[in-house]
Amino acid sequence: MEKVKILWVDDEIELLKPHILFLERKGYVLSTANNGEDALDMIDSEVYDIIFLDENMPGISGLETLNLIYENHNIPVVMITKSEEEYIMEEALGSKISDYLIKPVNPHQILLSLKKNLDTKRLVNQKVTSDYQKEFREISMALLDVRSLKQWVEIYQKLVHWEVELDKIDASGMLEILEIQKNEANSQFFKYVKSHYKSWLKDGDETPTLSHTLMKKKVFPNLLNNKPNFFLLIDNLRYDQWKILQPIIEEWFTIDEESTFFSILPTATQYSRNSIFSGLTPLEISKRFPNLWKNDHEEGGKNLYEKEFLEDQLQRLGVGKTKMVYHKVVKQQYGEKLLQQFNNLLQNDLNVIVYNFVDMLSHSKTDMDMIRELAGNDKSYRDLTKTWFKNSSLLEMLKKIAVSGSRLFLTTDHGTINVGVPSKVIGDKETSANLRYKSGRRLQYQDKDVMVMKNPEEYFLPAVNLTSSYIFAKENLYLTYPNNYNHFVKYFRDTYQHGGISMEEMICPFIRLSPR
Repeated sequence: MEKVKILWVDDEIELLKPHILFLERKGYVLSTANNGEDALDMIDSEVYDIIFLDENMPGISGLETLNLIYENHNIPVVMITKSEEEYIMEEALGSKISDYLIKPVNPHQILLSLKKNLDTKRLVNQKVTSDYQKEFREISMALLDVRSLKQWVEIYQKLVHWEVELDKIDASGMLEILEIQKNEANSQFFKYVKSHYKSWLKDGDETPTLSHTLMKKKVFPNLLNNKPNFFLLIDNLRYDQWKILQPIIEEWFTIDEESTFFSILPTATQYSRNSIFSGLTPLEISKRFPNLWKNDHEEGGKNLYEKEFLEDQLQRLGVGKTKMVYHKVVKQQYGEKLLQQFNNLLQNDLNVIVYNFVDMLSHSKTDMDMIRELAGNDKSYRDLTKTWFKNSSLLEMLKKIAVSGSRLFLTTDHGTINVGVPSKVIGDKETSANLRYKSGRRLQYQDKDVMVMKNPEEYFLPAVNLTSSYIFAKENLYLTYPNNYNHFVKYFRDTYQHGGISMEEMICPFIRLSPR
């Protein structure tokens, strides 16, 4: 086992020689600094397991040093000070120090603090790893015989749970195993969807909640009559991203229902979100609103009439007396403007607001090198989502909703997946551009890589002409053309895409909340 490395920062470090010798005899490796500036330089160039930090030093103080440490590092810090003044303790504790000791300290106090902070972390890491290893076997067995969508939701939720838990500890090996297991789960999920999807679209006891039945089943029956209701849709929000945001939201709300629904295919905004707001399948939308629906190859915005679709659904389902307003937030400035008008929103029975940031984030990862670096994998993608949320107008909106006593529905239209394996497709110039599905005529593809809908209307999808078909990529594949193949393979690899068949894209969170 590697020896524990300690950095001790104190302007009277020479007086601590007995303590240092005591710890070195116990097998610890000690480095020292007598001021905050030197300590920060050392931390940038060396990895330490824990830091002992004197509060009262010349130059930058211990508290200032502490804050600078936490700006760039995640290292346990034990604050040591001569002072027992309450404000110093409060400031130190507010900075999330790992421990707090009052001078003069004796070697055994130091040893106890080390064991409490480092051994606890080690034991927690061991338990998390051990618990996942046990559940790994259970998930692997479950994947051999999945017979229902309920089981698929349970498997996906367990995988997300362990992703989030393993993110918290240094368990890169376990995360690699989890990634392999998730890939296997997506492989089996694709086969399940391929066999069962058509039956989902028929009304029956086994029919899941899909995009076009979400409002009817989950929202309208739960609207409060005597208070405003808010339906917030965060475009492209995956279940794992919801779990990262959940602790922040629970500071203001109590969860009345945490469930899932399934995005229809294609898992793309044009199809899934239009279906949510219209309460209709894409085929039904195209027939009911022939002047508003646009097919993939047609020019113009594909989600410009969500308000009109929702108003129509309210009328059809007999919720027409509900006073409803619709807003779409695509820029921070509009979100802030909406906050300023919040009291006006309280005059409505139902406020529907779409927030587009997460969708823009996933597309930015394709287009911007900086975002590629910041969101290089699922963990950093989740972290970036959390950072945005904590500084967003959306969080401020949620706080206002909570204070107003209104009911909140929080959901998405589809998820997204980090693609890594290319698959060649050939189509004519009117073939859709999406990387996770294609619609068009005379498509040529690898049969093993896709689910094929040769007669789209059987799947309640509009067909542009008699020879049109749809194909949907499995697992983490992305569909590319032979032209300039190597360039596009490299350009789109490791980017977030949606439209195809994966647990991440299809299994969507739906949350109903009440203010605390």
